[in-house]
Amino acid sequence: MEKEITMTISDWAMIAAVILGPILAVQTQKWIESFRAEHERKKWIFKTLMATRGTPVSPTHVQALNMIDLEFSAKVPKEKAVLEAWKIYLDHLCSGPNNLQDQDYKTKLDAWSNKSQDCLVDLLHTMGQVLKYDFDKVQLKKGAYTPQGHAEIELEQTMLRKGTIEVLAGRRTLPVELTQREQK
Repeated sequence: MEKEITMTISDWAMIAAVILGPILAVQTQKWIESFRAEHERKKWIFKTLMATRGTPVSPTHVQALNMIDLEFSAKVPKEKAVLEAWKIYLDHLCSGPNNLQDQDYKTKLDAWSNKSQDCLVDLLHTMGQVLKYDFDKVQLKKGAYTPQGHAEIELEQTMLRKGTIEVLAGRRTLPVELTQREQK
């Protein structure tokens, strides 16, 4: 005599759970790890920009800035605000004074530098809010330690580089003074 095997809905649900359970668990873990890695990359950008906000021409600072478009999404409303702040900052960075011969160059450079700092502070503030950091704009602007010596070295290197380029390009000459030695 043959036995008839009948399966109920609960039997099918049990089989599906046994088969799909581990698959769904692995996929959920992968999604969590992906989300965590994405969040960590955003935090790396923020922390790097915070650590280098006193030296905005450092390669690490520039690298972090250039990663913003890759890691923040315009599809997420809060992250879109980060991208907008970055666009404003980038536009400003590309508009700095570059004519060393201009008699108002120093004044223009100082104004441009101040505006640069304000744009960076806006970017950091927006990014901090998205990443759940609680910094006010004064803390972001005044809270970085940069020794005066670093600023002087950076300025001197820029002046040397630009001056050398002008001499090599023939736009500037080197002053030469001849002196006569006393003979004994």
